[in-house]
Amino acid sequence: MCDTCGCAEHDHHSNTTVEVLTHLLDDNNQQAAHNRHHFDQHGVLAINLMSSPGAGKTQLLEATIDALGAEYRIAVIEGDLETENDAERIRAKGVPAVQITTGGACHLDARMVHDALHDLNLDTIDLLFIENVGNLVCPASFDLGQHRNVTLLSVPEGDDKPAKYPVIFRTADLVLLTKTDLLPLLDEFSPARAERYLRNLASQAPLIPLATRGAKADLSGWLHWLCAEVTDQRAQKHAH
Repeated sequence: MCDTCGCAEHDHHSNTTVEVLTHLLDDNNQQAAHNRHHFDQHGVLAINLMSSPGAGKTQLLEATIDALGAEYRIAVIEGDLETENDAERIRAKGVPAVQITTGGACHLDARMVHDALHDLNLDTIDLLFIENVGNLVCPASFDLGQHRNVTLLSVPEGDDKPAKYPVIFRTADLVLLTKTDLLPLLDEFSPARAERYLRNLASQAPLIPLATRGAKADLSGWLHWLCAEVTDQRAQKHAH
């Protein structure tokens, strides 16, 4: 289990544990603010992608690069416990990708992201995706310096995940309902019910369905949202 986010076997009533975790988060938040300052200086929009393993984050990135790679300069930071598999998939698209292997940590933190930025030239990037470790709990607690949180919910996972894992869905600026091409095969999944669980969290985040493969591939809602966010980030840079 991870020693850095409170999911290890601690005595949750221990004042020492609370103090340690508070200190860790304070340090992380200071580093995250530093990262965000770097992004803002260079006009880079940073997106934190969060989901359970297998929800389709890397597939989404590949399809997004295919759709927008000629329009925007894209880079990716990949977070996994082990291997460079996902980073290699992104590099095969001609996009720079920095792999962070966390070992036992179940999430990225701001310092890991800052270290990864040394391998990227922010002057040559419009859009930076940070693909967080596949986990529906820990990543939501750690600010990385991103501008927007995007949480993926895939059809095979079931429509009750927002109710079961409220924090990661409550922190989302956008929820993507992925693998919608499987809805005819998994009719127990109700998009309306998934949205109801999301709204029960007092979340106003858009819920956008998408499919990245096959004849029913449709990323239009996601791409429209993303382009609008890039435009806003550029406008803020010029305003300053």
